[in-house]
Amino acid sequence: MLNTFSVLSPHLKFKYKFVTINNLAFKFHYRATFIILLVCTLLVTSRQYIGEHIRCITGGSIPEHVINTFCFFTTTFTVIRHYNESLLKDGVLPHPGVGPMYTEDPVKHHAYYQWVPFILFLQALTFYAPHYLWRLSEGGRLKNLVDGLHMAHLSEHYTAKANIAIGPKYTLLSRDTVDAKLRTVKREFSNHLMVQRHWASRHIFCEVLNLLNCILQIVFTNIFLGRKFWNLGPAFIEEDFTGTMDVLDTVFPKVTKCHFYKYGPTGSIQKHDALCIMALNVINEKIFTFLWFWYIVLFCVSVLAIIWRILTLILHNRSYKFTALILSFASPGRLNPQDVEIITKRLRFTEWLFLYYLAKNMDAHLFRKVLRQITDELRHPPETDDHDDQGIDMVDGKHEGDDSSIAMVKLRYEADQKKA
Repeated sequence: MLNTFSVLSPHLKFKYKFVTINNLAFKFHYRATFIILLVCTLLVTSRQYIGEHIRCITGGSIPEHVINTFCFFTTTFTVIRHYNESLLKDGVLPHPGVGPMYTEDPVKHHAYYQWVPFILFLQALTFYAPHYLWRLSEGGRLKNLVDGLHMAHLSEHYTAKANIAIGPKYTLLSRDTVDAKLRTVKREFSNHLMVQRHWASRHIFCEVLNLLNCILQIVFTNIFLGRKFWNLGPAFIEEDFTGTMDVLDTVFPKVTKCHFYKYGPTGSIQKHDALCIMALNVINEKIFTFLWFWYIVLFCVSVLAIIWRILTLILHNRSYKFTALILSFASPGRLNPQDVEIITKRLRFTEWLFLYYLAKNMDAHLFRKVLRQITDELRHPPETDDHDDQGIDMVDGKHEGDDSSIAMVKLRYEADQKKA
């Protein structure tokens, strides 16, 4: 069993990431749901737990491997009128949906089991896709800004001028390097973000995409299971599982029928009636029952995330207490009330959201330093800034068109002063 899931071990291991570019709702989609669907895919493709996926009986007239392959790749069926629990209790019928049939009897064909592993895998990819799009759009900007600052609290006790590498992944920065990176963070916030006005809108788009994808997958799964998925959860809760037939037997039958036709010795067509054991449905019923409850949880989380985003859009520049509360959660510690008031009145939502993620990804004392620099510049916009005129964008590693960026900043400051 461990060998089966070994391919998922890199994803199942707990990975603490220093940089967070999304919220908890995102992680429900691209981490939890993605891993759950991959595990389900492995379960339905593994034979070591249930043996052969299908075993059919024809009385020896057809080789077993032939009838098994034929019935698995075509379709099996059940007779609708034989879903009769009273006849099952009386012993008239051997299995739900299985029994003698006439030409006019309506039947229910079952072909979904062929596609279950492909559908589960594709659904896993769709739940990962919004996060992948957001990561491409974000472009590693936050990571490049805060890279190396997670050990900066140790730099307060480190007086040397050179950085020290601690292992292959960590570096202890000197005080001068920390101060330089903090100036870079402030410059990125003041200049570069003024040009990147769609940062927050792309984030919101991916959040909405998460919700739409969740709804789409629920609807698609319902269609895939013959419109039986919609009520699967409530029916499962109401079922007591004490009788000879339960609600899962109608959606995931364990025994089905299959007809195999071949030519006889004289050239006439012979019909062979096969009874097929659907061992795979033992796994399928548990997977889709669990997914029904999980999708409901995921839908609720996604809706709450959208409601929360609407609240932040409305309150980010209207409520001082709201901004103070949000930043206190992101960066524990007391913030200067005057600084919070300035960013509440002056920042657009893109800048406000970017500042929130900076708070989540920086040590509290470093964030307060950056916040003070940002608010000081908002209070007293510079006429000229020789340092920024160097035109070096430390995040992207290229010239960013500093004259136009600085001009935009000045215009913005002048407009804010007039409004004030």
